[in-house]
Amino acid sequence: MKILIAEDEGVSRVVLATKLREMGHEVRETMDGTEAWSVFQEERPRIVITDWMMPGFDGGELSERVRGEVDRPYTYIIVLTSLSGKGSYLEAMDAGADDFLTKPVDMDELTARLRVAERVLALETEVQLMSRLLPICMYCKKIRDRDASWEEQSSWQNLEEYVARNDDIQLSHGVCKDCFDKNVG
Repeated sequence: MKILIAEDEGVSRVVLATKLREMGHEVRETMDGTEAWSVFQEERPRIVITDWMMPGFDGGELSERVRGEVDRPYTYIIVLTSLSGKGSYLEAMDAGADDFLTKPVDMDELTARLRVAERVLALETEVQLMSRLLPICMYCKKIRDRDASWEEQSSWQNLEEYVARNDDIQLSHGVCKDCFDKNVG
């Protein structure tokens, strides 16, 4: 998994990057939020691990910027901080973070959190794929609009008409109500 680290403290950054590489991840290191944002825009990592307090802009602003990106795969954000208390945790979540760890980072805990991140990202990828599929009647080849219910007759359209109006299509099989009644029911 491609991971971006934003950590201004050099020793912590190197130790974290080394451990992540040992786990088999592709790691890009940055020293502050400004550099991390630039690298994020160029490389589009799926996981960002960011310190909460950094020069340039902090982990909260980095999280907000990442969340402001649209039309791209989800990025899982883990915030690291030496601050304690629920207020810090909630502030990080409000900024768009998915998870929160206190320093020094326990590597077993980070490993567990990364497994969760990988599961979430895999599910997000699957949801994105499924949301692009269209039901197509396996008998008459009519297409049903994605947002219409199965019973809505007007939602089923001729394949050629639908394809002519939409250029980002992937198809899956289904049965429209007329064909179901005639051939199955």
